Amino acid sequence: MANGNSDRNGNGHGPAGDDLVSGSDLIVVKNLKKYFPVRSGLMRRVTAQVQAVDDVSFRIHRGECLGLVGESGCGKTTIGRTILRLIEPTAGSVIFDGTDVAAAGAAELKLLRRQMQIIFQDPYSSLDPRVPIGDSVGEGLMIHGMRDGHERHAAVLDMLRRVGLEEYHIRRYPHEFSGGQRQRIGIARALVLRPRFIVCDEPVSALDVSIQSQVLNLLRDLQEEFGLTYLFIAHNLSVVEHISDRVAVMYLGRMAELADRETLFRNPLHPYTRALMSAIPVPDPRLKRERIVLAGDVPSPLNPPAGCRFHPRCPAFIAGTCDVDEPPEFEPEPGHTVACWLAR
Repeated sequence: MANGNSDRNGNGHGPAGDDLVSGSDLIVVKNLKKYFPVRSGLMRRVTAQVQAVDDVSFRIHRGECLGLVGESGCGKTTIGRTILRLIEPTAGSVIFDGTDVAAAGAAELKLLRRQMQIIFQDPYSSLDPRVPIGDSVGEGLMIHGMRDGHERHAAVLDMLRRVGLEEYHIRRYPHEFSGGQRQRIGIARALVLRPRFIVCDEPVSALDVSIQSQVLNLLRDLQEEFGLTYLFIAHNLSVVEHISDRVAVMYLGRMAELADRETLFRNPLHPYTRALMSAIPVPDPRLKRERIVLAGDVPSPLNPPAGCRFHPRCPAFIAGTCDVDEPPEFEPEPGHTVACWLAR
């Protein structure tokens, strides 16, 4: 895959903390929280908090792709946008190459924006329908000081060609492109500033299956070419297995399990991860996978359950433990962390 991953299965993969800030880490997320207030009444007082992300810690190595998976509403996209400070964190810190993003001032944050970009999920709504795609891709260059029109045009054209588009596309409008082409435009817009880190927010979920593989292969080729670091957010485990170096599993705002790709898919330890793995389709119709069907619905992040947040649906629930005490992150093997009492 990309450079910089030689130690991803090595030492120091316990719960993220100060001891994890090292030369191999590009992103270190520490105790990140994001609560959204719920207001009601005439005075619009805060009456509750939606705990979208609640005390999450992890790190992303330089040049790797960390997959982030979980059900809809578990907080995946909120984490990605909070890392980029598109939304403000409630608590915790995000360290990008030694700089605390959450504490950065306006001028410092503008410099960081050039190094950290995002590819949005929906290629239809993420582009302005009134603006030619050449101007959309080049807007970031203008904001960051490239005033010369010829220089900007050359940079935009170079990036469009790298993602598989041609010069005649530069004056066309978004409605003239297919979904796959629009997502390529979104990739070009993220890459034209030559960032080091990209949040890929479900970049293929809105595309046809036949187009998904093309976009995934393009992302992987660009990662190798530019030495990029990805946070790849998805709910499709087959996609995550294809592109990720390590995989983190979230449930209801908390981190459930994190391991390198081979370990997680070979030996998932958290009951929630096992249930997700059992839902992956098997391409051979002669083979059958034992399906783990979870009972009930995902609890509300307005009022998460006590103890382990997964315990109301867990087939391995331990009464008096799972419903009382929140499990810390255990490390049953190097590089493999899991927040489950069964991993003791």
